[in-house]
Amino acid sequence: MQKIRVPINSFQFGEVSDSLLSRVDTSVYTASAQRVENMVVMAEGAVKKRTGLKHIYDYGITYNATYPEQSHLFPFIFDENEEYVISVEHQKVRCFRIEDGTVTLVSTLTQDTSAAALPFDQEYLQEYTTAQYGDVKFICHPLFAPRMLTRTGLTSFEISTYSFDQRADNSVTFQPYSKFQAHGTTLDPSATTGTGITLTTSTDYWDTTGTQTGSDYLDSLHVGVTVRYGKNEIVITSVQSATQATGNVVDELSIRLAVLNPFRTIDGSTTVEVTQIAHGFSGSEAITISGASATGGINTGNLNGARTVSGIIDENTFTFTAGGSASSAEDGGGQVTITTHAPSLDWDEQALSAKRGYPAAVEFHQNRLVFGGSIAEPDNIWFSKIGSFFNFDVGDAADDDAISLVAATGDVNEIRYLVSNRDLQIFTASSELYVPTYLNQAITPTNVQIRKQTPYGSEHIEPMPVDGATIFVQRNGKIVREYLFTDTEEAYTSTAVSTIASHLISSPKYMAVVHSGFGLPDSYAAITSGNGDLVLFSSNRAEKRASWTRVTTNGDFGSVVAIEDRLFANVYDSDGKLQLCEFTGDVGLDLYLYGAISSNLVDVSALYSSGDTVDVIVTDGTNLSHLGSFTVNAGDDVDLTAYSGLGFTHAYVGVKFTAKIVTNPIDASMGNGPATGSIRGMTNVVLDLKSARSLTVNGHKLVTETGFTGKKEFRLLGYSRDPQITIEQNDPLSLQINGLVAELIV
Repeated sequence: MQKIRVPINSFQFGEVSDSLLSRVDTSVYTASAQRVENMVVMAEGAVKKRTGLKHIYDYGITYNATYPEQSHLFPFIFDENEEYVISVEHQKVRCFRIEDGTVTLVSTLTQDTSAAALPFDQEYLQEYTTAQYGDVKFICHPLFAPRMLTRTGLTSFEISTYSFDQRADNSVTFQPYSKFQAHGTTLDPSATTGTGITLTTSTDYWDTTGTQTGSDYLDSLHVGVTVRYGKNEIVITSVQSATQATGNVVDELSIRLAVLNPFRTIDGSTTVEVTQIAHGFSGSEAITISGASATGGINTGNLNGARTVSGIIDENTFTFTAGGSASSAEDGGGQVTITTHAPSLDWDEQALSAKRGYPAAVEFHQNRLVFGGSIAEPDNIWFSKIGSFFNFDVGDAADDDAISLVAATGDVNEIRYLVSNRDLQIFTASSELYVPTYLNQAITPTNVQIRKQTPYGSEHIEPMPVDGATIFVQRNGKIVREYLFTDTEEAYTSTAVSTIASHLISSPKYMAVVHSGFGLPDSYAAITSGNGDLVLFSSNRAEKRASWTRVTTNGDFGSVVAIEDRLFANVYDSDGKLQLCEFTGDVGLDLYLYGAISSNLVDVSALYSSGDTVDVIVTDGTNLSHLGSFTVNAGDDVDLTAYSGLGFTHAYVGVKFTAKIVTNPIDASMGNGPATGSIRGMTNVVLDLKSARSLTVNGHKLVTETGFTGKKEFRLLGYSRDPQITIEQNDPLSLQINGLVAELIV
């Protein structure tokens, strides 16, 4: 038998899976633990008890097993002095202002009080995406037109429906359009102007899923949709069948040809060739020509007027017969306009509508508003004009024109999230892509492209930038990966960062990244799980360290959101009521209230009621003292008469939580190999503590009044093939563990 002193100098990898318990040869094993609960890993490798959860607001909502997601939290940050937490709920939005350390509900928007309908549905809350610019936050989902949450005053908000800009004469709407018809399908309007014209398609096209009333499908999803015939808008007013609809022409079914001098005459012939890009004619269509100037010896009277398409040369060129013969071969005609309602292939439909779906993702990138994915076009991305967030007119592909881009990588990529980072990163249900940013160049219609990178896919959890990478939850909900551009490969990689703690990743729901959170310098990603726990991940790539820890409470975590260095969370308490809380305060209480002691009583009616059991910590503004557990009395307050002589003026009242560390089995390398699996015991353990007020080590208790800092020895007994050290604190007091040394008998 011999004694060996085994140090654990750091917990920098946090809690690791028990699948690593045989990897005693690795640095991960010697700097981690089998359980790290309600402790935060510090940059130095020490662990510190997390801050408590301060109660902010009772939503008045009770847990619903059918719809467990009752509130989705989003940040709203105008500047460092004007910050808000936004709660999007079923047909409701609540806005909380953060000011001088306080969080106050300042605006509530409901279906009845909002000027615009609130389409927010508890079934889809988790899937909503947002992007903010100035005083406006855009909220998107494929099932409703984008909504804009606009701050109209320091404490006032309103909801409106996003709408595209229009030309000054209101005859053109600057929205994206797409072709949804089968190849070769023509559109045949009955007139070039007017209301109630008939629109006939050569194959089934119009939506007839609604109930037919008389001859019309009045609730067809095509009603209200705009189609374009040769770039001219027609608004659908009713649908009669799959091949026939009725609509109103906004202006006139005419097109000013993009090509200057589009006519070509033939010496001695009445045939005139016309260049019209993607004209869509098949021959014999009736057209009206206007604005043409004389060319090739044919005067204007013999060019303008009613004509017939006599032949098709190619998709961009057709011919007609003029009223006179040309005396020379010549290009001319000036700026020509053609008016017609002939059957044509040159037509399309607005890309975003109740029929085709709305954007699933939204982001701002390079001074453009970017929409991604819809029900009909899940792999399409639309960029607005630069600086014009309501204008999606692709125009003539000028550098500042809008862009419509398809992620045509072989598979259909259902876009779920867009992240503006080094590049525009695209997270889909099946893969990860990006739109590259070029050195000293903006994205333009002529240089934009999409590149597919990795094949994992993303869950409906918003990816978040942290430590130079973007972390996301893989489609199966079991792995967290970081999306990172590597210069060596000149491509993005999606490395799994949760492998060492795979057991902690359990059906993730929400994610937020708090910078300098918990009063510490590091950044932490907070991920809530389907089992009600919250998981913290921190990373420092330069120092090659990353950690995972678990956070539990007397209830279940819901949505989380970070505002700078402050982390907020929705928590279902033990009664199943939804509460908004903040991780703050150096007290070990959750769902705590802070208030003055008045006549030896602390009012807790904001959250607790008669018969509830709570713990109380009192303070005089500097010192803290834990008084123990109390039962809330009939007046919904806590009676501290027994401690009236202590001189404390305020109290924290809440529910205590347990901080816990269970080490990996203490192992050592002997001369003949590791001690793994052999029966061994521990005689003592020395903890390096800082400001520790109480704890137990394998059942041996330490309690101090002022907080212990230094080395503390605990004598232990017992033999095991897997000897472990369990450090636990049940009292709502401070605790920091820098490391330990265990004396092992082998």
